[in-house]
Amino acid sequence: MTATTWQRPAHRRSELGMIILVLVLTGGLYSISSLGTAGSLPANIIPFLVLVAGLMLVAHLALRRLAPQADPVLLPLAALLNGFGYVFIAGLNSAEASAQATWTAVAVIAFVATLALFPRAVTLERYRYSFAFVGVALLVLPLVPHIGEDVNGARLWVHLGPLNFQPEEFAKLALAIFFASVLAERADLLATGTRRIGRWLVLEPRYMAPLLAAWGVSLLILLAENDLGSSFLFFALFVGLLWVATGRWAYLVLGGGLFTAGAFFALDYIHHAQTRVQAWLDPWSHFATSGYQIIEGWFALATGGLWGVGPGQGNPGVIPEASTDFIFAAIGEEIGLIGVTALLIVYLLMVGSGLRVAVRSQRSFSKLLATGFSILLAVQVFVVVGGITRIIPITGITLPFVSYGGSSLVSNYILLAILLRISNDNATEQAIAEEAFADTATAPAAQVNGWAVADAGSLSR
Repeated sequence: MTATTWQRPAHRRSELGMIILVLVLTGGLYSISSLGTAGSLPANIIPFLVLVAGLMLVAHLALRRLAPQADPVLLPLAALLNGFGYVFIAGLNSAEASAQATWTAVAVIAFVATLALFPRAVTLERYRYSFAFVGVALLVLPLVPHIGEDVNGARLWVHLGPLNFQPEEFAKLALAIFFASVLAERADLLATGTRRIGRWLVLEPRYMAPLLAAWGVSLLILLAENDLGSSFLFFALFVGLLWVATGRWAYLVLGGGLFTAGAFFALDYIHHAQTRVQAWLDPWSHFATSGYQIIEGWFALATGGLWGVGPGQGNPGVIPEASTDFIFAAIGEEIGLIGVTALLIVYLLMVGSGLRVAVRSQRSFSKLLATGFSILLAVQVFVVVGGITRIIPITGITLPFVSYGGSSLVSNYILLAILLRISNDNATEQAIAEEAFADTATAPAAQVNGWAVADAGSLSR
């Protein structure tokens, strides 16, 4: 059996077909939106379609060459979200749309580079402490004088010459890799660190130290940077991975208790958190200040109703930060409840595909990393949609692949590339194992596509 027989090019053909469908849907929505706004087709419709097609073709060809057995669904889903986000950003601000197109090109380059630099996901595990250092350094970078910048009360941005970016978008990836690596190594210890008290098994205090450390770091982020979103995201990531690694519900319960304690602390001592919670509890009393954005988002969703007023027919520009924090409300006004439900289904498919990659992983590190990345996507969507619909206070996190912002877009394409790398590794290991079992009678050892097959149950590289 040769390597090409188990690379399943049909996966990539299916992916290409879905990308073509995404191109048609995005081009159609862009045309309809322009007709609704200006009464004519957009002048740049052909360059736009060529750009989208070219970028997605580059990403597709990179997968054919570098990860031929990767999941065929993830890239088209990301392309669909990216394309639809661009259309609504273009309706809000043409300058931001131009910048978003540039950042999409940069993100695709980062996507290809990630696939090329890491031929196997396990390579990431070797640099766990380097990723930990980079993650922490990126978190504290906004606190550096003359570099960090306050935006809307939170110190999230870094200004380096002409470049502005949010380092926490990349810190979340580095820390996810570090968490997955450490927990993969110490999961058994953390899972069995219990003590019997009467009829109950409880965690020994010393095994709660990692969770307490993560909680403390989250509070420090909240105190130093007034960043509710990142603080919650990092803590949710660690608690979720800790639960998956150990299978102990006690960590979820303890994590929930620590989160509640941290929330009360923030309400007592952090003015930014107090303002957000007051606007969440009673936005009408704070209409002139922090409640205005929430109420305008509600009006937009209410105006959209079930089917929406139509692409290009809404007035989402009255919503503050409509292209970033509140793009979900802008989309809901124009394509209605049906449209935003479809958008959430796309995210559900993406998170589900990420979890499927995790389930199929045989290596603990790959399983936890794919789970962590899926948690990051799911929590970001929940926080954004929950804030707009008033389930939780607004936190200022962007909607993955949809909101305007280069930092978010590039980091999410890197996340996507690593997920696809893990997916390809899973399929490769399974195919080699099957081949090893089939060939043990005639070939005690083999070399397949750079993977050494020592016997039916041993794979190495």
